Amino acid sequence: MTTHRGADDLLSAGLGLAGLRATQPPSVADASAPTVDELRRRAIWTNWRGIADLGPGAHGESYGSLDPVPGREARALLKLPGARQPHRVLLQLPDRFDTTKPCVLVTASSGSRGVYGAIALAGGWGLPRGCAVIYTDKGAGTDWLAAPDRVAHQLDGRLGGEGAVAFELEQAPSGVAFKHAHSGDHPEAHWGEHVVQAARWGLAQIDALIADEAQFDASRVRMIAVGVSNGAGAVLQAAGLDAVDWDAVVAVSPNVWAGEGGRALLDYALEAALWMPCALQHPGFNHTPFARPGVGGMVRCASLHAAGMLAAADPAAQPDEALQHLHDSGWTDEALQSAAISQGLDLWRAVAAGYASAYLRAGPDAMPCGYRYDVLDAEGHARPASASERALWWSDASGIPPGSGVALLNPAEPVDALDPAWPGLVCLRDLASGADASSHALRAAMQATRARRPPADLPVYLLHGLADGLVPIDFSSRPYAAWVQAAPNRLQVEWIERAQHFDALVALPLLEGRYQALMPHAYAALDRAWAESKHDD
Repeated sequence: MTTHRGADDLLSAGLGLAGLRATQPPSVADASAPTVDELRRRAIWTNWRGIADLGPGAHGESYGSLDPVPGREARALLKLPGARQPHRVLLQLPDRFDTTKPCVLVTASSGSRGVYGAIALAGGWGLPRGCAVIYTDKGAGTDWLAAPDRVAHQLDGRLGGEGAVAFELEQAPSGVAFKHAHSGDHPEAHWGEHVVQAARWGLAQIDALIADEAQFDASRVRMIAVGVSNGAGAVLQAAGLDAVDWDAVVAVSPNVWAGEGGRALLDYALEAALWMPCALQHPGFNHTPFARPGVGGMVRCASLHAAGMLAAADPAAQPDEALQHLHDSGWTDEALQSAAISQGLDLWRAVAAGYASAYLRAGPDAMPCGYRYDVLDAEGHARPASASERALWWSDASGIPPGSGVALLNPAEPVDALDPAWPGLVCLRDLASGADASSHALRAAMQATRARRPPADLPVYLLHGLADGLVPIDFSSRPYAAWVQAAPNRLQVEWIERAQHFDALVALPLLEGRYQALMPHAYAALDRAWAESKHDD
């Protein structure tokens, strides 16, 4: 239990709007041995900036508040029955928590972010209102391990020590390991259980913390589950378990695969990784930001043609054919416009390799198709991570590499190859569609991530941007909504025009004015969920 008041509050660790807008993270006195407070402050800075639009006229100005919220935090490492690795959970309990009208938000991190990953959504809406917020990293997070040893991150984020650690392996990896891909637990299949376990732990913590201070009636708790992206998929999974008495669920741009219909993330991420570099060479994307980060697009067209996947021999006609393939698979031009962002950031390859490894419960040195993660020197050769790099991964990383100095490598790809990503991606495609035991295991693991229907009387607020190119609405929320609405339900949907997946990128000069942010709509949905909840004030 830690106390956070004055210049170190719950909401922004004392940084406020100006500090969160700073382009450099908060400083540390010794980068190889940052203090607990320094790590926490950097983690909060990283996760606010990774999720929210903090530009002029956005969060903290036109909506939301970043005024200091004093209070207390409790942290723990919890394990699901049968799990090899724990998930991180965190309770933020503001001083103004009203024990007579208790409000609790339960959330899961987006992407594979650390335990503060949802602070811009759940914390940003709930803490200023006096709500307690319970977080889980849902078995993912930024507790990375690196060669040559197995020194791991403790509960407080520091590297090394004698206490319990958030991720450990029996053998040290030859490169870098991270929990989402290498835990051996297939965490995505259990995201709902992570949320439920976090909720129960958090309520018990609240009860224990305020037992000597005030009368607490748990039956009067107004409890809302909320998340964005993977975190939204997690709260929808939790809703389907019907294991907690939720008052409402708010899911924003969820990575959700409906019980019937839709497409799995790995399925369309692999398709995008293979086909999109060529399709984005179509003249219709001549003015699309990030569509052509290098010269590899036409090279990919040639790879597709050589593999018999494109019939057109004329290079000028190949982008047309690749684009038609994506259209036939359900991609809209609106989604493709913003999917170019993910292409430019190499997210499709990152998702494909990382999620395939998670589904097969592979270790860091046995990833499918020869992929691995490592730190590289200036010449592109693997090197040991420095003490300062490792010490700051917990606070600074965003979840899945590449990032924070860690690269995604496939040794089978020659360094001088014209299309170095091609062999690994084709290998993953063949794995996903093959007939051997590994292929069957991969597809079974994907099926295990399908959502269950929420209880018929549970209010569910589903929001999704029509321009989402990372988790396209037609593969996720639309089929989920159709499936839920085929039975008795209390689902409310909001499809948001000109909204893509990443609020943090809305204010970039290349994108300015093109997209609107999702978070104002998410906050408004939370307002509605609060107003319409079943508890009387």
